[in-house]
Amino acid sequence: MADDNIRTAFLEIQGRMIETTAKLKQVQNQMRTKEGEKKRSFLTLEELRHLPDDTNTYKSIGRTFVLEPKSVLMTEQEQKLKDSETAISSLETSKEYLEKQMAEVENNLRELLQQDPGLARQIMSMSVM
Repeated sequence: MADDNIRTAFLEIQGRMIETTAKLKQVQNQMRTKEGEKKRSFLTLEELRHLPDDTNTYKSIGRTFVLEPKSVLMTEQEQKLKDSETAISSLETSKEYLEKQMAEVENNLRELLQQDPGLARQIMSMSVM
């Protein structure tokens, strides 16, 4: 009876670990994407700043390019930069939370394995096959 409870607890902890790991990877991928968007906006802004104010600039919309004043493009890129920074800070908070959850799950697993050394042997024998 106690053995079944320990196995059930182990399976629950294992499921939480898999779920948390997947969420953490997803957040890291989103952060990488937002970092790329931020860098692209920053570099575009830097190039636009060097142009004279009366320069013809074009905005890409799908496969089409539309003539836009430099000020409009600058404003859009600045907004994209701010949005990316906001999203990155939010994702960073989520990442920290998920890392804390992961540490908690690992501690729970460690405690469970210390309670029942037989379970650790069973797990090791299953992973060898």
